[in-house]
Amino acid sequence: MSRQVPTRKVDSAEARAYLAKAEEFLEASRAALEAQQSTAATSLAIHAAINAADVVTGLRMGQRASGPDHRQALSLLRQAGKDGSEVEKNLTRLLQLKTRTEYEPDAVALSDATRAVDRATRCVQTARRVAASA
Repeated sequence: MSRQVPTRKVDSAEARAYLAKAEEFLEASRAALEAQQSTAATSLAIHAAINAADVVTGLRMGQRASGPDHRQALSLLRQAGKDGSEVEKNLTRLLQLKTRTEYEPDAVALSDATRAVDRATRCVQTARRVAASA
C-alpha cells in the first residue's frame, strides 16, 4: 500500500507567488555563481526548483506537496503531465545535492554549482510556461 503524499491546496494567486520566489532564488543563485560562491549558488538553485515545482503542481493540480521531505513533490510532479515530468527530472538531480550542500562541511565544486543553476533554470522556465498558459 503506497503512502499518501501530504498536500496543501494552492490557488492561482499562490502559485504565482511561488513563481516570484522561484525567480528570486534563481536570480540570487546566478549572482552567487558569478561570485564563485558555489555552495550558496547550489542551495539557492535547489530552492528555486522547489518553488518551481510548487508552481507546476499548484497550477496543474491545485495542490503542492507539504511534507517535510521535498522528494514527496516528485510523485505529484509525475502526475502533473509533461511539464511536471520535466521539472521532476531536474528536481530529482537537485535534491540529490541538498543534504551535501546544506549540511555537510565540504564545499560544492563550481562545476556542480553550474549544473545546479542550469537545472534550476530549466525548472523555472517550465514554471513560467505553465503560469503563462494558466
